[in-house]
Amino acid sequence: MAERPTADEARRIVRCPGCGGEGVYALSNPFRPFCSERCRLADLGAWASEGYRVAAAPPVDDGKDDDDPAAADAD
Repeated sequence: MAERPTADEARRIVRCPGCGGEGVYALSNPFRPFCSERCRLADLGAWASEGYRVAAAPPVDDGKDDDDPAAADAD
């Protein structure tokens, strides 16, 4: 069976998604893939304030009101 890499062998330098700087992607960096806690929290804040969104087509209005019980009886 193959041996697991040591901590030094498993270290990789990656681009931080927050600031674009270099960050260590290893178990020794608790903020990975970010370079620091500041970048991690800035990204979390962007998600929390809905700064990131998935593009979607607007819903199609078929003229029926789902909350109107009279419209349900008409079907």
